[in-house]
Amino acid sequence: MDRRTFIASSVAFAALPSLGAGKVEVKKPAVAKKAAVYVPPRLVPPLVGSQLYGWGQYQDRAGRKLSEHLDEVLSALRDAGYDYAEGNLDVAKPADNAKFAERLKKKGLKPVSLYTGGAFHVLGKASETAERIAVAAKEAAKAGFGIINCNPDPIGRDKTDAELVIQAEALSELGEELAKLGVKLGLHHHTPELRNGAKEFHSNFRRCPAPTVGFCYDVDWVFRGGVAPADCLARYGDRIVSWHLRQSRGQVWWEDLDTGDIDYAEVARFAVGHKLPRFYTVELALEAGTKITRDAVQNHARSREFVRRVLAA
Repeated sequence: MDRRTFIASSVAFAALPSLGAGKVEVKKPAVAKKAAVYVPPRLVPPLVGSQLYGWGQYQDRAGRKLSEHLDEVLSALRDAGYDYAEGNLDVAKPADNAKFAERLKKKGLKPVSLYTGGAFHVLGKASETAERIAVAAKEAAKAGFGIINCNPDPIGRDKTDAELVIQAEALSELGEELAKLGVKLGLHHHTPELRNGAKEFHSNFRRCPAPTVGFCYDVDWVFRGGVAPADCLARYGDRIVSWHLRQSRGQVWWEDLDTGDIDYAEVARFAVGHKLPRFYTVELALEAGTKITRDAVQNHARSREFVRRVLAA
């Protein structure tokens, strides 16, 4: 099961002048009622969460569905000391984002961030994608979520310059709409965006305004794409709004967050030293070469301790 499969996918007016008998009566324009602005509670870092994608992989291995065992997973995360779980933004049924928030709260967890994607590179459809996400994000914000992490869909080839311009415009539009809700937009990346000298990766940041289009730094994916943490942090650290944390050894995903290819102690020093928002989401995804010696609960508990010990969160 890949991530794409996992993702579920006032008007106001003024009164016109009216004509009376022998005189013109000018009515005062009706005062438009401002639409309610739903600002989520301020999230105070550091907070540590878990991305549910990896949990879904473990459930698949056991022949089970994550949706049928979600409460068990949330309980395990709470017991291991996590603050939140990151699921997918429900764009098809926006109201269901509030239901997910309630499930988190019932287990003693917080609504913090949600993950989504979409086609942003096609003229016309790009704005529709941004609008659908913004509508869903409004419901999520009302329920307390404060960060939307978004990875524009890959298309099986490098996007053209024209497509990257369209994508940047749509992402900028989305960032502006989310900012009105008090929600941060964090751009996430996989290796397709890091091909060809990380052209799409850099294009997204170069063409989108920093105040409203932030960075969900998936340290492992960006490292795998050829951009070292030190270089990435130096260039885009000030745009970070959230993090995805995973480890690899020999470029193969490790089963828990531990020592390996990425020096997380170095990452932690930069984050603390530059006062970056530390919303750390552990994502223990599995791939063909991953050696699994423990169950998901044990690996997430060990990873939580690693974040506490090494990243001071």
